[in-house]
Amino acid sequence: MRKSIRGAAAVAIATAAAAVLSVGTAEAKPAADSWGTCPDGAVCIFPEGVNPGNSQTSPTNTYWSYGAHNLSGQYGWHWVYNNQTGGAHAHLCKGYNGVNCDFDMAPGVAYWVDLTPVNSINLDRP
Repeated sequence: MRKSIRGAAAVAIATAAAAVLSVGTAEAKPAADSWGTCPDGAVCIFPEGVNPGNSQTSPTNTYWSYGAHNLSGQYGWHWVYNNQTGGAHAHLCKGYNGVNCDFDMAPGVAYWVDLTPVNSINLDRP
């Protein structure tokens, strides 16, 4: 029974990943006020494959300050939540130190993204 449940879960995850890949590199989802455990004013990266909107999962990374933050050991699909206040944005960057940023994350939104090609995240207030 467990094998069939695991198999069904693997198929569901693969199907969801394929659907996301077909529409682009990220899927945005408005986040509830208490989405996961990301504190107000921060940008949070949650563990690979975990939906913190359905649990109280702690983030693996939490960023508070403006500027570039280099990533280390973040691969695969993760939820990234921009819970910054005051209209601040976060940008996913292919290069280290906030270089080659091509994805803008609006505040108050969680994004399902493949962090494999991402080497830094840049927080700013436009």
